[in-house]
Amino acid sequence: MHKVLRLPAPAPTTGCCNCGGTAHNLTQYQQYYQMLYRPAPATTTTTTNATTALRTQSTTPTQTDALALAKKKRLRKPRYAKYVELLEVTELTASERKSRVKRLKSKKLAEFIQKTQMQILEKRAREERRLLKKGKASSGDVAQLLLAENWKKFKASSEETAQRQPAEYQKIDLDAVDSSILEAGMYDDKPLIFFGKEMYTKQIIANPDEVLKILKSFHNYRDIIESMENERQDNIEADLSSYSLNAPKHTDEAAMLDPFESIEPYIDVQETQKAAVKIQPNINAATAKSKKRFKSKVHANEEQERLSKHRALSINLTTYLNVCVSANMLSRALSTIFAYRTRVKKNNTQQKQNIISIDLYNILLHGYAGKGSFDRCQELFKLIHEDGLQFSEQTYAAAFECLGRVESDAQNQQLIEQYITQAEQQGYSLNQIMDRSKFVSDQRDIALDAIRRVRPDFTPVYVAPQLGYDNQLLNDLNAYVIPVGEETNEIAEKNCNIMNSKRGYSKAQLEQLAREQLQVELNGSITIKSIEKSKEFANAEFCRTKLKELDQSWRKQIAAAIVRDLNTLRAQVRFKPHGYMNYYTYLKVLDSSHYTDILIKEIYKLAEGSETFSPTVGQLYKELGQKVQQCYQIELKKHNGTLEKIGEIYSSYCELWDSGKSQDNTRQMWQRLVHEQRHSGPSMDLPEVPWPANVLTGVGRFLYNILMRDIKIDSQIMRQKSKSKTATTTTPQNVLPAFYTLFRNQGRLVKEEVKPHPVLSRLLRASRQQTLTFDSNLVPMLCPPQPWSTPHNGGYLLNKSELIRLPQQAVQQWERIQASNPQHLYPALDSLNQLASVPWRVNTQLLDVIIEVFQNGGDAKLDVPQPPSSLPPLPTLPTAAEIESGEANPVSPAERAKQFRDKLGHRRRQAEMYSLWCDALYRLSLAQHYRDKVFWLPHNMDFRGRVYPVPPHLNHLGSDLARSMLIFDQAQPLGVDGFSWLKLHCINLTGLKKRDSVRERLLYAEEIMPEILDSADNPLTGRMWWSKSDEPWQTLACCMEIANVQRSPDPAAYLSRFPIHQDGSCNGLQHYAALGRDAAGACSVNLAPSAIPQDVYSAVAALVERTRKTDAQNGLHVAAALEGFVRRKVIKQTVMTTVYGVTRYGARLQIARQLKDIDDFPKDWVWPASTYLTTKTFESLREMFTSTREIQDWFTECARLIAGVCSQNVEWITPLGLPVVQPYNRQEAKHAPRSGLRVSNTMSTDLYERPNILKQKNAFPPNFIHSLDSSHMMLTSLQCERQGLTFVSVHDCFWTHACTVPELNRACREQFVALHSEPILEQLSEFMLHTYSFRDTDFTNDGSVEDLSKRQLNRTLRQLPQKGDFDLRNVLDSVYFFS
Repeated sequence: MHKVLRLPAPAPTTGCCNCGGTAHNLTQYQQYYQMLYRPAPATTTTTTNATTALRTQSTTPTQTDALALAKKKRLRKPRYAKYVELLEVTELTASERKSRVKRLKSKKLAEFIQKTQMQILEKRAREERRLLKKGKASSGDVAQLLLAENWKKFKASSEETAQRQPAEYQKIDLDAVDSSILEAGMYDDKPLIFFGKEMYTKQIIANPDEVLKILKSFHNYRDIIESMENERQDNIEADLSSYSLNAPKHTDEAAMLDPFESIEPYIDVQETQKAAVKIQPNINAATAKSKKRFKSKVHANEEQERLSKHRALSINLTTYLNVCVSANMLSRALSTIFAYRTRVKKNNTQQKQNIISIDLYNILLHGYAGKGSFDRCQELFKLIHEDGLQFSEQTYAAAFECLGRVESDAQNQQLIEQYITQAEQQGYSLNQIMDRSKFVSDQRDIALDAIRRVRPDFTPVYVAPQLGYDNQLLNDLNAYVIPVGEETNEIAEKNCNIMNSKRGYSKAQLEQLAREQLQVELNGSITIKSIEKSKEFANAEFCRTKLKELDQSWRKQIAAAIVRDLNTLRAQVRFKPHGYMNYYTYLKVLDSSHYTDILIKEIYKLAEGSETFSPTVGQLYKELGQKVQQCYQIELKKHNGTLEKIGEIYSSYCELWDSGKSQDNTRQMWQRLVHEQRHSGPSMDLPEVPWPANVLTGVGRFLYNILMRDIKIDSQIMRQKSKSKTATTTTPQNVLPAFYTLFRNQGRLVKEEVKPHPVLSRLLRASRQQTLTFDSNLVPMLCPPQPWSTPHNGGYLLNKSELIRLPQQAVQQWERIQASNPQHLYPALDSLNQLASVPWRVNTQLLDVIIEVFQNGGDAKLDVPQPPSSLPPLPTLPTAAEIESGEANPVSPAERAKQFRDKLGHRRRQAEMYSLWCDALYRLSLAQHYRDKVFWLPHNMDFRGRVYPVPPHLNHLGSDLARSMLIFDQAQPLGVDGFSWLKLHCINLTGLKKRDSVRERLLYAEEIMPEILDSADNPLTGRMWWSKSDEPWQTLACCMEIANVQRSPDPAAYLSRFPIHQDGSCNGLQHYAALGRDAAGACSVNLAPSAIPQDVYSAVAALVERTRKTDAQNGLHVAAALEGFVRRKVIKQTVMTTVYGVTRYGARLQIARQLKDIDDFPKDWVWPASTYLTTKTFESLREMFTSTREIQDWFTECARLIAGVCSQNVEWITPLGLPVVQPYNRQEAKHAPRSGLRVSNTMSTDLYERPNILKQKNAFPPNFIHSLDSSHMMLTSLQCERQGLTFVSVHDCFWTHACTVPELNRACREQFVALHSEPILEQLSEFMLHTYSFRDTDFTNDGSVEDLSKRQLNRTLRQLPQKGDFDLRNVLDSVYFFS
């Protein structure tokens, strides 16, 4: 007779039983799981249920069972009620509540759900007992009693049958089981134990230890099943030992390995049996037919999907092998490359070559060469030959390095000669090998020593770098370039003008600044004093002491947790199969002390975060992984000799800055110095291998688990009175986790966030640290940046600086850059170097005024952010008591809804104010820190070529406040016209005389000179004329400079550091007008000379106003409501951004924002009026700029066809040679696994993914124009540098000293004319035809849509827009082109 015994699951234990069961038992448990998920058949009466609750089942299915199985399409798991954990954290306790949500799956909720289910069971059991006692059983209870009675009868009648039938398992009707189990969904987590004979059942029940053993075995089998489903390992056909690579060749080599490496990965014999026990899904004829259909929103076809996977795997393997070699895990690297090599043997040769390349072997070869293990290298050479790969220069360099580390003898010299001969037969000379290979540490010297054992007189000849340009627009600058090796000591003084903007710093001063900068980068961060003005708490000193104690205890806990979790990870990874790329290897590259420092900084960052917003855990994981990667890269440079060599080269670089006797730009100087030191030491053009996004997330998750689990805080830590009570205890009594997670709705998604415990936040606020910490790659540099000489090296001395700001999946543009001629990238690199070479300082006179306003609560009208506390509270609704007493009227539902909306808006406004306030706090605190220092701003660019400073907080981009605080460090005399340019700049900033000529503006400046002087002398207590300006803070800074010049004895000799701006007049429309030679459009944007400036914004506003008057006369109410409000400022942003692709929706938001800011405009008309003005503004622009609209439409149509017909991203090459690829692709929202040891092989890249057609076509016109304005800026930058001018740009706004404004204006106009004299549209059409057009053989001539689309693409790419007759040379005489 069979019985069912339901027992609670035992508490988890650390021990492990003998789980080496057979596949037969595993099959039984698999069938048991199938049985659990089989839906119960419908029953008609309770009596029938009871009598058929338990019946024996033979191994041959009945006809009824066969029909039931045929009807089932898939196994359905029972639906569980899912809950979200709401953790209420107070000062003393942390209580949990449950809230039901949909589609929320998280392993962290398992314990919470189990607790809730147990409560349901207990409650139901209590109700049943109560009903039985009172004799008031319902029909369901009667059924339960009948079930118990029939159970006994059935047991007695079928005992004999059960004994003589040897069934593998017994089929149980789950309707007969306790219904509370089904309702609670507990029958999956709570095991059902099945027994055969009655005597055996009694013995088991009498012995609890036997029951626990069964339960333990059950959990072990369940873990096996779950691991089969979650982590499917590929079977490896050949073992590593079959290739004789397991045995170490030298005894000393094994001693040098990590202890983890002494045991090769183990393959369980049961791995091969897993396939036999997998549940096969039911496959009918319909599914069999559609199995081969390819459906993907991301990839165009199966081939693209396969190539994408291969590319992702190649990136992961390259990164993993580099890390293995760095962490001294050569055996792990060897087993990994061997596993993938074996795996692709089944496939064709092409696939193997795509994955297993010679570059992967070279990584491993250098690892073994560093140990002098030539036997291993020889076996790798055999594998290379078996794979049909050719040796590269790097392969021979590794061979020579390995032989150079072996003691020299006759055999050694014979081998060296053999590889030299082999290389020469392959076409590689020794000079090529030494020149093209990349070396680290002492590899170059060792390889050279090996070669000289057989060729004593060999001295490598390194190919000198090409220093000049290969671009028609810049070839005239090549006249100043002296080829490498032909340098002379006699350089004409006039040719050294390029050094004028870099003079004034001695070698000793620059070297000292470089040492300080290196120390900052080695530390990884910088801590500065905050300018926040706050009251000192009474217990501040006590809180600081407690925080210091916490810091020390946290460091100990983190260090212990790192060792503990790494050992656990090491034990788990040890017995994984070959080729198992895991996170343990990545985590082994740093010491635990580095992880401790990183986590301590992360703790303080989280504890000081915003209360209303937090990054999601995915973002936090990735950012923390990036910090680990950055620390690893710096440690790598310290150990491979790069740091030392950078110091040597930079010292020579400082000497050139000091002497000023050079006619090279910074890139050319750096290239010469690097070439001079190529004879020894590491290579300086080593590309850093970035970790994939999945690795960064996995490493960050590992560390965050420690932060969430091991970082504790005493909830009573701030209670000073409890000191005496806790003095006798060794450990705090109220320890709680310092961080917890919550789930927040973000749109339709639920995102997990990390929050600090309120006690921790309060402790930090009370301690008032008054400091801010910034990463070293987010602050300005204390010395001139390293010049960009290659796409991989430049910017900070040690920190990795990205040349192009791109998302991590955008690799297509990097492919184009790698494949292009290095000389084609020089213009963009040199422009970045020129901008980065400009030294800055803080305008301290103005900074003090800004800090005073900020510390006094800010000022919204002056654009100084206010703290969120300054926001007035919302009015509260009357309480129920007030309504009952008659003191207030009842609240209607509409009023409550309005209050709810107001609360949401109030909370949103608070979050915005806090964000702006923090931004100002960071900017002003950094400015205060650097107030007496000179600093430099390294630059990089976006994918279009637009340049940006790398430090985000303190730079000259951004708002009026940000631009006003910085001035040049170099001072230059104003000269004859400098004072006039200064006054003109002041009037330009006010925005009061935009339609007036230069002469009228200067006269106006003389009229208001008393106001200017009063603003400078009494900025906050005077008449504050400056505050009414369009750019108030820049106007105030200019007023202060004018006052200083006015009061100086000789204005012409006054040394000024103040930058003067020359701003383009709607620069995007200027480029469109020049492209189309549109005469009317050119005049409206000041390309043609005129007596007064033409204001395109006012012209558009006049057209709109004329249309509005007509509509108002025709009775249109919205036109009448806009009377007097169609102003220049209202439509300016829309006109400016139209050429950059703004949509009608975006334009409507822009206009609505401007209308809301007008106090007199009726707020009820904001949205109708904004819709009306948007339509009229677009119509007016079409009327004014016909040629512009034609070009824009051609751009859009070309991009639509390229993305839609060719399924490729739109790309082009700028006039300066920079390849551009639009990184807009369709990506599936794939959630990374929340846990696991294995590094995923998949990652998204834009090389093989479908383009996002909508984004591609909408973004191409503005992106192409942005690439043109960046090209114009770069041309102007390089010409100004050659003339010795200080030049800085904010996109289309150029800055220089007052005395050099005329030279800047001349260069700006000449370069614009030179740029647009090139056949830009013709070259673009030719490039797109060459890249995307279809050949005659590609057409099917069947009249299909696909065939017609291809023909339309070819036709559209050739149909250039018609051009006008505007003469570009007029720009040279236009005063207001840039003014």
